[in-house]
Amino acid sequence: MTVRRWLLLAAALLGAALTARLGVWQLDRAQQKLALQAAVDAEAARPPLANADLGGQEQLHRRVILRGRWAADRSVWLDNRPMDGHAGFYVVTPLQLTGRSEAVLVQRGWVPRDPADRSHLPPLDTPAGEVEVVGRLAASPSRLYELGEGSSGAIRQNLDVAALAAESGLPLLPLTVVQTAGAKGDGLLRHWPAPDLGLHKHYGYAFQWFALCALILILYVWFQLLRPRLRCPQP
Repeated sequence: MTVRRWLLLAAALLGAALTARLGVWQLDRAQQKLALQAAVDAEAARPPLANADLGGQEQLHRRVILRGRWAADRSVWLDNRPMDGHAGFYVVTPLQLTGRSEAVLVQRGWVPRDPADRSHLPPLDTPAGEVEVVGRLAASPSRLYELGEGSSGAIRQNLDVAALAAESGLPLLPLTVVQTAGAKGDGLLRHWPAPDLGLHKHYGYAFQWFALCALILILYVWFQLLRPRLRCPQP
């Protein structure tokens, strides 16, 4: 075998090994995300937390049943949040917890946007007395990619818990409650999208890498082994 053929064989084996390893890495990433989802589901299956139990980020994904009063004047409307194919807002309102000095942000639900005037806010039924809020804990309200610094005011693209605490003077816990149930007729939809783990992306990338690995091997076998033999004159 000539030096050229040895180099071609080494290049083919190296390329096949590299692409196969990348395919395995993508499958490993998919398994890691499946394990993460299993851990999230396990947290969600635990008993719900009450007001006195709320702490920090280690409680993410736990279910909660809280009582408190809405700080309606501090409500924020997160723009560009579609639901069921319609444009609208996610409504986020601080809940002053009963029996505690802290408040917690609650992503209460979705309302449609006025197609004629996007700055017009639809009416929102916010009870003045003590309410019960059922939901699950998240790190922060829904976030979208945003260029530059975040806006202020009632309508915003994103909302940072620490920034709102400094702005409003409310002692907000470093958590957000995504409300999953509310009073009938409150006008809010809660068809929250399921978290996208990106599994199809990882499986798709793995298929591409394995296909490229197979292609490298097939091309080497064809051009270096089979084709030369077929071109040789038969005795």
